[in-house]
Amino acid sequence: MNTIQRNFLGLLLGLSALWAIAAAGDLARAANFFAWRNLLVQYSGVLGMGMMSVAMILAIRPAWVESHLGGLDKMYRLHKWLGIAGLTLAVCHWLSAKGPKWLVGWGWLERPVRGRPPEQSVELFRFFQSQRGLAEQIGEWAFYVAVVLIAIALIKRFPYRGFFQTHRWLAAIYLLLAAHALMLLNFAYWASPLGIVSGLMLGAGCVGAVFSLSRQIGTGRKVAGTVDKVEQLAGVGVTAIDIKLDEPWAGHQAGQFAFLSMHADEGAHPFTIASAWQGDGRLRFLVKALGDYTRTLAARLQPGDAVSVEGPYGRFNFAGTAQRQIWIGGGIGIAPFVARMQALAKEPDGRDVDLFHCTSEVDELALQRLAADAAAAGVRLHVLIDARDGRLSGERLRAEVPDWQAADVWFCGPAPFGDAMCRDLLAHGLPAGRFHQELFAMR
Repeated sequence: MNTIQRNFLGLLLGLSALWAIAAAGDLARAANFFAWRNLLVQYSGVLGMGMMSVAMILAIRPAWVESHLGGLDKMYRLHKWLGIAGLTLAVCHWLSAKGPKWLVGWGWLERPVRGRPPEQSVELFRFFQSQRGLAEQIGEWAFYVAVVLIAIALIKRFPYRGFFQTHRWLAAIYLLLAAHALMLLNFAYWASPLGIVSGLMLGAGCVGAVFSLSRQIGTGRKVAGTVDKVEQLAGVGVTAIDIKLDEPWAGHQAGQFAFLSMHADEGAHPFTIASAWQGDGRLRFLVKALGDYTRTLAARLQPGDAVSVEGPYGRFNFAGTAQRQIWIGGGIGIAPFVARMQALAKEPDGRDVDLFHCTSEVDELALQRLAADAAAAGVRLHVLIDARDGRLSGERLRAEVPDWQAADVWFCGPAPFGDAMCRDLLAHGLPAGRFHQELFAMR
């Protein structure tokens, strides 16, 4: 079980345990359909808001969480899982609340006899009780909007621009859902550990939402820069962008990435930094033409254009105790390895390294530069062009590198390719902690 899975399940099971403790009396007394329905409404609401709260906290990119999870790529994968889980639980919550009303309306269930709710002695709870109808309406309409916004985020047919422009609205929806949860959470729960944890999570989530709405995310890690050079590597559909920073930059490790804001209508896009830090205020990015924006980038971007760079992020840093390393770069996934080779050329670390560059496209200039970087770094380069050499498999890698079991493996490229290599090598004895894969997907 990896770090993302452990944290996700830990949150799910932890909240479930806290709810079971808080609701123990109601669980013991539940004797009919509507009693169990009310428990399900509360349980799904607690879990759903817990998932959404943590997702909101992760959205502001806290550095200490990135360190804990092993990189921003892992943080965003967990953020995505939490969003999907939160949406699923919200649907269950909505169905639990609305479904029985529909059944009563259809004559399939008999409406229960409701007594007068107990008078609340706490003034705040008395106010919440008087606003129950409003809270239900807020939650229902916020749920409908959240479903649409999360669908836009998850369905990649929607262009990145639409995702960027609408995803921030989820912060406002979260604030409405937090108000809904605050007023409708079973008042008895507030005196239990669940109430304390829920209050802290809602509070932190609201802070995150305000940060997002006020556009404060990452402001402490942004620097202004200017495009110095734009170069097209037509054979591989890549645009190389050289940037001169206009403000001090703390530097980066090879393998990290940054968010580039080059055009206001597109917002920030994450790209791997394809150059080692030389202390001269210069960065290079290799951008593959994969979407509507990146396909037009070479034509839209000109030397002298102002850009904003936010970062660095990521923990794809080639650390480890093994003196043997195997690098696998699939397509544009070669970028972090280019940066690492430039760093090694300046400061060797004594490791024995094989680099496999797997590509279906060819640009002779790009390959010449890659070979020169490998020679300067003392890295053995294996270029595998699909049409000429076939694809890299675990079996082929093991044949090419006999001492592969003693190595740390670093992979950056298409996720299915990386997953297949990971399964194969782990099945043949590579310890799980020695396969490092960049999960470079922000949505």
